[in-house]
Amino acid sequence: MPKVKFTHALKRFFPTIEELEIDANNISDIMAQLETHYPGIAAYILDDQGTLREHVNIFVDGDLIYDRANLSDKTKPESEVYIMQALSGG
Repeated sequence: MPKVKFTHALKRFFPTIEELEIDANNISDIMAQLETHYPGIAAYILDDQGTLREHVNIFVDGDLIYDRANLSDKTKPESEVYIMQALSGG
């Protein structure tokens, strides 16, 4: 099962968030299952149309996903998925 990891910055909004393994074949499936583990996380990561928010990036096995709209990027059982909140400021 793909292993899903998160940046530490997400702990501010989801204090119990931790690395977990999710049985999924693509990013869309991962997002659906993450919502059951951490209610509200999908609204933080995805916009109203279900598209990846501008300030969030997802990497699969070190590569940035290509499909930010449909989240169809594939995962393998041994994949590592990293969900990263972009930081900004001055």
